Amino acid sequence: MYSNTVVKMSDLLTNLHETAGISKDSGKTYLVSGNYKYYHYLCDGFDDRGWGCGYRTLQTICSWMTENVNSEVKVPSIRDIQDILVQLEDKPRSFLGSRQWIGSFEVCLVIDKLYDIPSKIVHVNHGDELKTIVDTLVSHFDKFGSPVMMGGDVDASSKGILGIHIGQRDASLLVVDPHYVGKEQTKEFLFHKGWVKWQRLTDFIDTSFYNLCLPQVKAKCK
Repeated sequence: MYSNTVVKMSDLLTNLHETAGISKDSGKTYLVSGNYKYYHYLCDGFDDRGWGCGYRTLQTICSWMTENVNSEVKVPSIRDIQDILVQLEDKPRSFLGSRQWIGSFEVCLVIDKLYDIPSKIVHVNHGDELKTIVDTLVSHFDKFGSPVMMGGDVDASSKGILGIHIGQRDASLLVVDPHYVGKEQTKEFLFHKGWVKWQRLTDFIDTSFYNLCLPQVKAKCK
């Protein structure tokens, strides 16, 4: 089931969010600090379509860790991630080789295991309450600048959050979406297709809860 293909970091696009620029609304923007690679469905030849978005977002965060925190720890494969969660007794052995999703809590566990870095888990009961964590996200990107994982239930599409913009009428999150399938064209191509975008808080699903994983570490360059 698992591909033996080794992902070359040089084959993946870097800092995908840069093409999104600053939100067009006047206000203030807080962005990720340091470099990372964009991981998405099928990027290593392994077909994880429909269930691997949490793993891919975790791999994107891990690439940031490798680039900015500890270069000796390589980005784990999906199999590696499942192995870690079984070793930690968070998952049963039947989880190995499965297509079960992972969310922000599992991402927190793997980051702590691999990098000895704690993460803050933020829970929002409903999407229309995301405005209550604006200050938390501003503080995170201002102090740490590490990528954030975001997942939910009705909105089950895990995604990376690489920044927040505080506008006059609404706040927006800078979303990097791991659901893209295909060979990366350019960062501009992915931006124009919506795989990286500014999304207003009011455009998230009101009826979905959301969990966010905020790694509590900053890039060495920050």
